[in-house]
Amino acid sequence: MQTLVQVICSRGKSLRDFIVNDPKIELHDLQVGLQKKPGRSRGWAKIYSTQPDRRGVLNITWNSSVRILLCRVVTKGDAKLHLIIGDFIDYLLHRCRRRIETINIVPR
Repeated sequence: MQTLVQVICSRGKSLRDFIVNDPKIELHDLQVGLQKKPGRSRGWAKIYSTQPDRRGVLNITWNSSVRILLCRVVTKGDAKLHLIIGDFIDYLLHRCRRRIETINIVPR
C-alpha cells in the first residue's frame, strides 16, 4: 500500500534537512534510516518507526522552489498505514508547527 503526504511550508530552510538532523526525532518513535546527498536540494531520506507494530517506511524529499515536503509512505502486507502516518504527523506538528501551512494526505 502507498500513500502520499504533502506538507506545504512557509519560507525557510529545508524541512527534510531539519528532520534528518533532529536529535529529538527518536522521542517520537521515529528514526532516520538511509539518506542521499544530505544538504542538497535533490536529496532524500527514509524514516522508519521504532514501534514493532508499525512496519513501513516514509520516503521524504524536499522541493525548495515550492516549499513542499513530499512523503511517500510505503507498507507491505497487513501493516497498519495509519499508525506510521499518525506518528509522523504528530512529530511534524510537535517539532515544526510554525513552518507548516497545510498537510495533505493522498491515498493511492
